[in-house]
Amino acid sequence: MDLKVDSEDMDLRQPPPSLEVFAHSSTLHGLAHIFSYERLCVKRCAWLLFFLSSLAVLLCVCVDRVHLYLEYPHVTKLDEVAAPSMAFPAVTFCNLNSFRFSRVTRNDLYHAGELLALLNQRYEIRDVHLVEESVLESLRLKADFHNFKPRPFNMREFYDRTGHDIGDMLLSCHFKGLECRAEDFKVVFTRYGKCYTFNAGGEGRPPFITSKGGMGNGLELMLDIQQDEYLPVWGDTEETSFEAGVKVQIHSQEEPAFIDQLGFGVAPGFQTFVSCQEQRLIYLPPPWGDCKVAPMDSDFFDSYSITACRIDCETRYLVDNCNCRMVHMPGDAPYCTPELYKECADPALDFLVERDNDFCVCETPCNMTRYSKELSFVRIPSKASAKYLAKKYNKSEQYIADNLLVLDIFFEALNYETIEQKKAYEVAGLLGDIGGQMGLFIGASILTILELFDYIYEVLKYKLCRCRGKKNNKHHNNNNNDHGTVLSMDDVKCHVANFH
Repeated sequence: MDLKVDSEDMDLRQPPPSLEVFAHSSTLHGLAHIFSYERLCVKRCAWLLFFLSSLAVLLCVCVDRVHLYLEYPHVTKLDEVAAPSMAFPAVTFCNLNSFRFSRVTRNDLYHAGELLALLNQRYEIRDVHLVEESVLESLRLKADFHNFKPRPFNMREFYDRTGHDIGDMLLSCHFKGLECRAEDFKVVFTRYGKCYTFNAGGEGRPPFITSKGGMGNGLELMLDIQQDEYLPVWGDTEETSFEAGVKVQIHSQEEPAFIDQLGFGVAPGFQTFVSCQEQRLIYLPPPWGDCKVAPMDSDFFDSYSITACRIDCETRYLVDNCNCRMVHMPGDAPYCTPELYKECADPALDFLVERDNDFCVCETPCNMTRYSKELSFVRIPSKASAKYLAKKYNKSEQYIADNLLVLDIFFEALNYETIEQKKAYEVAGLLGDIGGQMGLFIGASILTILELFDYIYEVLKYKLCRCRGKKNNKHHNNNNNDHGTVLSMDDVKCHVANFH
């Protein structure tokens, strides 16, 4: 029987080159001296020792580099970028007094008098000896519940009706030198009650743009905090305040106000200058960082932010524990009654804010905008302007000193700061370090490693084929010559190679 075998198959009968031949042709440094044709054992042992030492150092360095890569280190890049124009931030402010005393009705006192610390549990005026005579007279009229039939009460309506009105508080407003009005402010509810946001955006209204930095190119407000409308304080409750002034938060339009935690105070009798700089922060996702990559799973907010996450969590916590929500919380759950405010909502929210860090875990978003602030103050009014302002607003000089404040918010310069996390050690750096160390210690590269694997493959292939050929020869010799034998192609190749 005539068998035809191509040149590639015939190569199977050729044994691989000897180790000495491979060592002299290999690009791996030192291998030719270890497997040399010379019989000098000392020299070969010395080269073997040097090679193994270099290999050991190389392995230690490579392990260190891999360990560094698996730590996923990052660095923070800080840069300042000039811009021809910038979007002005949203500015939210709240009067520190949530309810105007003159707007509190008899029905309000009946339902919420104990919550406001004005009445005791028996619907009587508490701590009468602390009450001013003028306030006591008005309060006695409102607290006279003889033959009184209470009407339905709603906390949202109560906050909205008794909260300070922007039309009464706003004495002057200018943005970039142009006059602004009360209609430019959007009503928002926070834990301070009824608040107002300038430049809120949304609803088809783009945010205001400023093209210059410095004073006169931002927002300037003159406010009357109306201290004569503050509730009398005879006890310490969540709904009353010991302070006078406003709370202010500067934030992006995409972020809801969280003014009770993130706001800063502005006192009457001062003009407060707030110099801002926009900061754009970019964080890395795991494993290099810990920012949140997944979209926000919320029924109340579309875009993720720490503030939105916190409000969402607080709302769910209160609905689960009190079966109601506070006025500033989103959703469709019923509003808490004054009794639930006092007995459940306020204590639960205080517990959540101060102690329960396991329930509300809000990760940092991968992209966020915040505003750094520098505050400075001057007294207002001056002695020279007190009489003029009193006449202009038809108030006494003492009233002006106790209630007037000016807030001036502007960009320090028309630039923004970028704070960006970057990967400090990537795959390219790891391969470069390992390749450089391989070249330094053993003179090897990726192709050198392929040479070693190719030689090992050829040796193993020859050994296996040789063993299979011997087994096939023995099998054929034991078979009867009258019986036909079916050979596989691999059997044919190995048999022919061994035959020759």
